[in-house]
Amino acid sequence: MSVIDLPGHDGYGADTYGESFADVYDDWYADVSDVDATVATITRLAGNGPVLELGVGTGRLAIPLAAAGVRVIGIDASPSMLRLLDEKPGADAVTAVLADMAHLVEGPGAEEVVAAGPYTVAFAAFNTFFNLTTPDDQRRCLEGVFDLLAPSGVLVIEGFVPPEDGMTDGGVSVRDITSDAAVLTVSKHDPHAQVIRGHHIEMRADGNRMRPWIVRYLTPEQLDASAAAVGFVRTNRWATWSGSPFNPSPPNGPDHPSTTSDVHVSVYQHPPG
Repeated sequence: MSVIDLPGHDGYGADTYGESFADVYDDWYADVSDVDATVATITRLAGNGPVLELGVGTGRLAIPLAAAGVRVIGIDASPSMLRLLDEKPGADAVTAVLADMAHLVEGPGAEEVVAAGPYTVAFAAFNTFFNLTTPDDQRRCLEGVFDLLAPSGVLVIEGFVPPEDGMTDGGVSVRDITSDAAVLTVSKHDPHAQVIRGHHIEMRADGNRMRPWIVRYLTPEQLDASAAAVGFVRTNRWATWSGSPFNPSPPNGPDHPSTTSDVHVSVYQHPPG
């Protein structure tokens, strides 16, 4: 079974997101998070051990991590993402592996991923974990990371916090308009499955481009429970990679503006020994 053949939602496979967004990823998502703070935190947590990045993409984080002296193994299911990574300065310091994060220890690329461990840190930045579109895939990913980590090693997951009052059913919004193109975002939300399916639709005079995506989100509490079920212990939760305090709910009273965190960075430790 190839990476592209791995099952997903109605033909949506492990590589679909990366193959759809690779050519625009660096332009559209270069500033989605603080690279310097992410690199500093991962470097501190890693010590002298190797780091596994889940969903390495075009190397937005892996290349500066490697430049900081960290040994980085980055996996991605998208050949196009890895091809763009390989073309960048500094990419030769990153070990990039074509693999699916739901099949870390048995599947394409697994032998190389396993051989490079055990890891002191594995991490999934910017909602990458939610790109696993089924409960089984998310569970298999957590189990695989648990098996790959050294004792006392940590898994760090960055994700959005679903609003307490619920999410919209979906809709259409304008992402960008330029003199020669418009990009619309269309989405549909299934609150029972906690799945959002969408497209970024890029419209140009010479034709349109559909860029599909699916996320299966979890609340922080659900992620804690999923991680605990495979043996992890949560040791930290921040609102940012720089360690800002996480505020799970707004203060009471009409005179207090909401300070609820809409993003969390959660640290899960493999038990020692």
